[in-house]
Amino acid sequence: MKTRDLKALSTEELNKKLSELKFELIKANSQVASGSAPKNPGMIRQMRRTVARILTFIHQRKEAVPKDG
Repeated sequence: MKTRDLKALSTEELNKKLSELKFELIKANSQVASGSAPKNPGMIRQMRRTVARILTFIHQRKEAVPKDG
């Protein structure tokens, strides 16, 4: 997923997308661990990077919220 597409999503949508991607990544990693070749090896790397991007956006938005006190 492109960075600009991720920036357009709300925090709730990012969390939903994050859980979907993590589930897909678990499935792909279990496929590799069982010894079979993945359908698209580059897809695993891309999913890991997308998960990292989503986490970065979530953390940036949490830090941008002003704290009381």
